[in-house]
Amino acid sequence: MTRFLALPLILAAAAVPALAQDTSPAQLRSGYEAESGAAADPAAGKAFFLAEHSGGKPETPSCVTCHTSDPRAAGQARTGKTIEPLAPAANPERLTDSAKVEKWFGRNCNSVLGRDCTAAEKANIVAWLASF
Repeated sequence: MTRFLALPLILAAAAVPALAQDTSPAQLRSGYEAESGAAADPAAGKAFFLAEHSGGKPETPSCVTCHTSDPRAAGQARTGKTIEPLAPAANPERLTDSAKVEKWFGRNCNSVLGRDCTAAEKANIVAWLASF
């Protein structure tokens, strides 16, 4: 009889999405620093994030095109979709899923720069975002 009572609990637990929190901002930063061979520089991350770049898509010359200059604020994709804040201080789920971080660095760096971001650039951006 107890196995029949357990089935609804198992099904209910399976319906709740698991949070893929396999990393932290500090772990990401450390990994990118190790890959690049250099210490992260939050000021360089800020400058990179706020700068206009060439080589990418003309409609996305900068990270702030979609994300705003304040990573604690929500941004907006060109499609009109809200982008939750990038700073972990404003969005505790941010920078906790390594697969998502890599997915979005891949898409956004190619859109803004026309290339992948380097490990040093990623380390700098993560360090700046985590500094809030």
